[in-house]
Amino acid sequence: MLLDKTNLEIELLSERNKFIGEESLLAEIKNILAQDEAKRQAINEKLKAESSTKSNEFVFDLLETNKIFHISNIKSICIDYRLRFLESSLFKNEIPAEAISKIKALEKNHNTALDGFKIMAPSKLFHLKNFDDPLLFVPIGNDYYYLIHKWGNDLSPFRKITMRPFRNLGSLVILLLVVSFAAAFLVPVDVLGQVTPDIFHALSFLFIFKALCGITIYYCFWKGKNFNEEIWNSKYYN
Repeated sequence: MLLDKTNLEIELLSERNKFIGEESLLAEIKNILAQDEAKRQAINEKLKAESSTKSNEFVFDLLETNKIFHISNIKSICIDYRLRFLESSLFKNEIPAEAISKIKALEKNHNTALDGFKIMAPSKLFHLKNFDDPLLFVPIGNDYYYLIHKWGNDLSPFRKITMRPFRNLGSLVILLLVVSFAAAFLVPVDVLGQVTPDIFHALSFLFIFKALCGITIYYCFWKGKNFNEEIWNSKYYN
């Protein structure tokens, strides 16, 4: 009679039972899971709490250089895409479990407790204070930040272009000049009767530009809008 083949699962169970019973094993696993849940809950609470921490202790050799960014790099991207870079406590949505896991792993690897979390995202994802697709960062120190996790959908490739006019006053004026110039040539020359085309286009341009400036100023004041360079790290709507 041929010998029966060895079942490795049964062998593993037999080896385990030599050292620990089933009830003791379940109790130990339950305790481990409870500790893990408590740790995750503590991280989640820290993400929701306000913090003034400007730096964290890291083991330099364990840092990934492609995740280290200076505040000037972050500011530039926020201005280009009209994003906010604010404390995680202002973030409306839940931080994904994967981000919590990455924070937990970082804290374990670097033997530290992280704090001062910040998120880069569109303003609609934050609880902003009224004056009257996100990246999770943690500060390293000296205005450097470490990227922990990215989630959600990527930004539209056209967002940078559409938000370009709102970078600053100069960008907006250039847009209004270009639109006014193009619109001036769409107006039929014979609207005012016998007028020299060059003079007509010049007058049309000035009239349209003045009208657009008035409409833009009114809209900005009405909606409380401001330029990207002013709001990228502001907690307020305007």
